[in-house]
Amino acid sequence: MDILGVVATALWAMLPAYVPNNAAVLAGGGRPIDGGRTMGGRRVLGDGKTWRGTLAGTLAGTALALALSAVTPTVSDVVGYSLPRFPLLAGLGLAFGAMLGDIGASFVKRRSGRERGAAFPGLDQLDFVVGALLCAFVLAPSWFARTFTLPVVVAILLVTPLLHVVTNGIAYLLGLKNEPW
Repeated sequence: MDILGVVATALWAMLPAYVPNNAAVLAGGGRPIDGGRTMGGRRVLGDGKTWRGTLAGTLAGTALALALSAVTPTVSDVVGYSLPRFPLLAGLGLAFGAMLGDIGASFVKRRSGRERGAAFPGLDQLDFVVGALLCAFVLAPSWFARTFTLPVVVAILLVTPLLHVVTNGIAYLLGLKNEPW
């Protein structure tokens, strides 16, 4: 597969993981997952990680995976590359894993003394990727092995930080985020 095919596959395969955190922001609010609890004098996660946002993000990413599967043959013909379909468990793993990765990053940020919204370069851009890939591997291992070849994973690790910065900048300009990272 040439480089354009690798990038197309990487972006397509990660779409169900790219959407959940944005959906969580839009649906946010509600009860914090940590219930206000603290650890070492700091919140465990903070008010930004809610049950409603986690559920909304997971559902949005999973629904997107199912919708993408329905149009995969047509899109594959249009772009000229064979793109992967998403079994339900793969879509669920990508979406829920993205949410878990973000929740894990929040935990690490609180332990390191960072407040909600504070930048943590590297972690902010790749937390959800690690969570999504791990959960997809656990829930759909054969699909994962066929889809996430080494070149595709490298493309994801290179393209995702750029996409993250651009989309967060847009959300900030639109007033959907309080900080541009």
